[in-house]
Amino acid sequence: MIEVRPSEERGPADHGWLQSRHSFSFAGYYDPRHMGVSALRVINDDRVVAGAGFGMHSHQDMEIISYVKKGTIEHKDSMGNIEQLPAGEFQLMTAGTGVTHSEYNPSDSDTLEFLQIWIQPNQLGIDPGYQQKRFEPRPGLQLIASPDARDGSLLLHQDASLYQLWLQPGESARHTLSAARTAYVHVVSGAIKVNGERLDEGDGATISDSESIAFEALTTSEALLFDLP
Repeated sequence: MIEVRPSEERGPADHGWLQSRHSFSFAGYYDPRHMGVSALRVINDDRVVAGAGFGMHSHQDMEIISYVKKGTIEHKDSMGNIEQLPAGEFQLMTAGTGVTHSEYNPSDSDTLEFLQIWIQPNQLGIDPGYQQKRFEPRPGLQLIASPDARDGSLLLHQDASLYQLWLQPGESARHTLSAARTAYVHVVSGAIKVNGERLDEGDGATISDSESIAFEALTTSEALLFDLP
Protein backbone atom coordinates (compact mmCIF):
# COMPACT_ATOMS: atom_id res chain seq x y z
CA MET A 1 0.00 0.00 0.00
CA ILE A 2 1.26 3.49 -0.81
CA GLU A 3 -0.14 6.77 0.54
CA VAL A 4 1.11 9.90 -1.21
CA ARG A 5 1.70 13.18 0.65
CA PRO A 6 1.62 15.90 -2.05
CA SER A 7 4.08 18.74 -1.67
CA GLU A 8 1.47 21.46 -1.95
CA GLU A 9 -0.53 19.97 0.94
CA ARG A 10 2.33 20.29 3.42
CA GLY A 11 1.85 22.78 6.22
CA PRO A 12 3.25 26.24 5.37
CA ALA A 13 5.10 28.59 7.71
CA ASP A 14 6.12 32.16 6.88
CA HIS A 15 8.31 33.94 9.43
CA GLY A 16 9.81 36.44 7.03
CA TRP A 17 13.40 35.28 7.47
CA LEU A 18 12.23 31.64 7.34
CA GLN A 19 9.95 29.96 4.82
CA SER A 20 9.11 26.35 5.63
CA ARG A 21 6.89 23.50 4.55
CA HIS A 22 6.09 20.83 7.14
CA SER A 23 5.40 17.26 6.02
CA PHE A 24 4.02 16.51 9.50
CA SER A 25 2.42 18.54 12.30
CA PHE A 26 4.97 20.96 13.74
CA ALA A 27 4.86 24.17 15.80
CA GLY A 28 1.86 26.23 14.57
CA TYR A 29 0.84 23.65 11.96
CA TYR A 30 -1.36 20.86 13.28
CA ASP A 31 -3.13 18.15 11.29
CA PRO A 32 -4.15 14.99 13.20
CA ARG A 33 -3.92 13.03 9.93
CA HIS A 34 -0.23 13.85 9.61
CA MET A 35 1.58 13.39 12.92
CA GLY A 36 4.56 11.48 11.53
CA VAL A 37 5.23 7.94 10.35
CA SER A 38 6.43 5.41 12.91
CA ALA A 39 9.50 6.95 14.61
CA LEU A 40 9.82 9.65 11.92
CA ARG A 41 8.37 12.77 13.52
CA VAL A 42 9.50 15.79 11.48
CA ILE A 43 10.52 16.66 7.93
CA ASN A 44 10.73 20.43 7.53
CA ASP A 45 11.80 21.89 4.19
CA ASP A 46 13.39 25.16 5.36
CA ARG A 47 14.58 28.23 3.46
CA VAL A 48 16.51 30.81 5.48
CA VAL A 49 17.35 34.25 4.08
CA ALA A 50 20.94 35.54 4.07
CA GLY A 51 22.31 36.48 7.47
CA ALA A 52 19.42 34.97 9.46
CA GLY A 53 18.88 31.77 11.39
CA PHE A 54 17.77 29.93 14.50
CA GLY A 55 19.23 31.35 17.71
CA MET A 56 20.29 29.15 20.62
CA HIS A 57 17.51 26.73 21.55
CA SER A 58 17.36 23.36 23.28
CA HIS A 59 16.30 19.80 22.43
CA GLN A 60 16.05 16.60 24.42
CA ASP A 61 15.64 12.91 23.54
CA MET A 62 15.51 13.34 19.76
CA GLU A 63 17.70 12.31 16.82
CA ILE A 64 17.99 15.45 14.65
CA ILE A 65 19.25 15.16 11.08
CA SER A 66 20.04 18.17 8.89
CA TYR A 67 20.70 17.84 5.17
CA VAL A 68 21.77 20.93 3.24
CA LYS A 69 20.36 21.28 -0.26
CA LYS A 70 21.80 24.72 -1.04
CA GLY A 71 24.12 27.05 0.87
CA THR A 72 25.81 26.43 4.22
CA ILE A 73 24.68 26.07 7.84
CA GLU A 74 26.83 27.67 10.52
CA HIS A 75 26.35 25.43 13.57
CA LYS A 76 27.27 25.98 17.23
CA ASP A 77 26.22 23.83 20.18
CA SER A 78 26.65 23.30 23.92
CA MET A 79 28.91 20.29 23.25
CA GLY A 80 31.55 22.69 21.94
CA ASN A 81 31.04 22.00 18.25
CA ILE A 82 31.49 24.98 15.91
CA GLU A 83 31.00 23.68 12.38
CA GLN A 84 30.17 24.64 8.82
CA LEU A 85 27.70 22.28 7.12
CA PRO A 86 27.86 22.84 3.33
CA ALA A 87 25.47 21.61 0.65
CA GLY A 88 25.52 17.85 0.25
CA GLU A 89 26.53 17.03 3.83
CA PHE A 90 24.52 15.32 6.55
CA GLN A 91 24.57 16.21 10.23
CA LEU A 92 23.13 13.95 12.94
CA MET A 93 22.79 15.40 16.41
CA THR A 94 21.72 13.18 19.31
CA ALA A 95 19.95 15.46 21.78
CA GLY A 96 19.81 12.84 24.55
CA THR A 97 19.83 14.36 28.04
CA GLY A 98 19.78 17.81 26.48
CA VAL A 99 21.65 19.98 24.03
CA THR A 100 21.50 23.64 23.02
CA HIS A 101 22.44 24.78 19.52
CA SER A 102 22.09 27.50 16.90
CA GLU A 103 21.88 27.33 13.10
CA TYR A 104 22.62 30.35 10.90
CA ASN A 105 22.95 31.19 7.24
CA PRO A 106 26.37 32.91 7.14
CA SER A 107 25.97 34.15 3.55
CA ASP A 108 25.37 37.85 2.94
CA SER A 109 23.50 37.18 -0.31
CA ASP A 110 22.34 33.56 -0.78
CA THR A 111 19.36 31.69 0.65
CA LEU A 112 20.05 28.56 2.71
CA GLU A 113 17.89 25.55 1.85
CA PHE A 114 17.93 22.47 4.05
CA LEU A 115 15.84 19.61 5.39
CA GLN A 116 15.38 19.31 9.13
CA ILE A 117 14.46 15.76 10.15
CA TRP A 118 13.55 14.47 13.61
CA ILE A 119 13.46 10.78 14.52
CA GLN A 120 12.35 9.62 17.96
CA PRO A 121 15.08 7.49 19.60
CA ASN A 122 14.53 4.09 21.16
CA GLN A 123 16.77 5.06 24.09
CA LEU A 124 16.06 7.98 26.40
CA GLY A 125 18.49 9.91 28.56
CA ILE A 126 21.63 9.01 26.61
CA ASP A 127 24.66 11.26 26.23
CA PRO A 128 24.35 13.96 23.55
CA GLY A 129 26.41 13.44 20.42
CA TYR A 130 27.38 15.08 17.14
CA GLN A 131 28.16 13.52 13.74
CA GLN A 132 28.76 15.10 10.33
CA LYS A 133 29.67 13.45 7.03
CA ARG A 134 29.60 13.91 3.28
CA PHE A 135 28.48 10.95 1.19
CA GLU A 136 29.57 11.22 -2.42
CA PRO A 137 26.58 10.84 -4.78
CA ARG A 138 26.40 7.49 -6.51
CA PRO A 139 23.67 5.76 -8.55
CA GLY A 140 21.01 3.91 -6.58
CA LEU A 141 20.53 3.71 -2.82
CA GLN A 142 23.27 4.64 -0.37
CA LEU A 143 23.02 4.07 3.39
CA ILE A 144 23.33 7.33 5.34
CA ALA A 145 22.32 6.43 8.92
CA SER A 146 21.64 3.14 10.69
CA PRO A 147 21.34 1.67 14.22
CA ASP A 148 24.75 -0.05 13.93
CA ALA A 149 26.67 2.54 11.85
CA ARG A 150 27.36 -0.16 9.27
CA ASP A 151 29.12 0.55 5.99
CA GLY A 152 30.39 3.89 7.28
CA SER A 153 26.93 5.28 7.99
CA LEU A 154 26.04 7.65 10.82
CA LEU A 155 24.90 6.06 14.09
CA LEU A 156 21.16 6.44 14.67
CA HIS A 157 19.68 5.57 18.06
CA GLN A 158 16.58 3.90 16.63
CA ASP A 159 15.78 0.70 14.72
CA ALA A 160 15.59 2.74 11.54
CA SER A 161 17.76 3.37 8.49
CA LEU A 162 18.06 6.38 6.21
CA TYR A 163 19.09 5.98 2.56
CA GLN A 164 19.87 8.55 -0.11
CA LEU A 165 18.64 7.77 -3.62
CA TRP A 166 20.29 9.17 -6.76
CA LEU A 167 18.96 8.24 -10.21
CA GLN A 168 19.31 9.49 -13.77
CA PRO A 169 16.34 9.37 -16.20
CA GLY A 170 15.39 5.78 -16.94
CA GLU A 171 17.46 4.32 -14.09
CA SER A 172 15.81 2.20 -11.43
CA ALA A 173 16.48 0.81 -7.96
CA ARG A 174 14.75 -1.51 -5.53
CA HIS A 175 14.62 -1.77 -1.74
CA THR A 176 13.46 -4.84 0.18
CA LEU A 177 11.10 -3.99 3.03
CA SER A 178 11.00 -6.55 5.82
CA ALA A 179 7.70 -7.78 7.23
CA ALA A 180 5.91 -5.43 9.64
CA ARG A 181 8.12 -2.48 8.68
CA THR A 182 7.08 0.82 7.10
CA ALA A 183 8.93 3.10 4.72
CA TYR A 184 8.67 6.81 3.96
CA VAL A 185 10.05 8.45 0.82
CA HIS A 186 10.72 12.17 0.45
CA VAL A 187 11.67 13.55 -2.96
CA VAL A 188 14.44 16.13 -2.65
CA SER A 189 14.56 17.00 -6.36
CA GLY A 190 13.35 15.68 -9.71
CA ALA A 191 10.56 13.21 -10.36
CA ILE A 192 10.38 9.48 -9.70
CA LYS A 193 7.90 6.65 -9.71
CA VAL A 194 7.58 4.71 -6.46
CA ASN A 195 5.75 1.42 -6.92
CA GLY A 196 4.14 3.00 -9.98
CA GLU A 197 3.07 6.26 -8.29
CA ARG A 198 4.63 9.49 -9.57
CA LEU A 199 6.29 11.70 -6.96
CA ASP A 200 7.69 15.15 -7.70
CA GLU A 201 9.97 17.46 -5.71
CA GLY A 202 8.66 17.91 -2.17
CA ASP A 203 6.23 14.99 -2.41
CA GLY A 204 6.35 12.18 0.11
CA ALA A 205 4.85 8.73 0.38
CA THR A 206 4.28 6.12 3.08
CA ILE A 207 4.72 2.52 1.97
CA SER A 208 3.50 -0.41 4.06
CA ASP A 209 2.41 -4.02 3.57
CA SER A 210 4.86 -4.34 0.70
CA GLU A 211 7.79 -6.72 0.31
CA SER A 212 9.75 -4.34 -1.90
CA ILE A 213 9.86 -0.76 -3.11
CA ALA A 214 10.59 -0.09 -6.78
CA PHE A 215 12.03 3.27 -7.85
CA GLU A 216 12.15 4.58 -11.42
CA ALA A 217 13.55 7.99 -12.35
CA LEU A 218 11.60 10.20 -14.73
CA THR A 219 14.21 12.98 -14.49
CA THR A 220 17.54 13.39 -12.71
CA SER A 221 16.34 12.77 -9.18
CA GLU A 222 17.32 12.68 -5.54
CA ALA A 223 15.21 11.27 -2.70
CA LEU A 224 15.50 10.11 0.89
CA LEU A 225 14.19 6.71 1.98
CA PHE A 226 13.41 5.94 5.63
CA ASP A 227 13.11 2.26 6.60
CA LEU A 228 11.15 2.38 9.87
CA PRO A 229 9.97 0.00 12.60
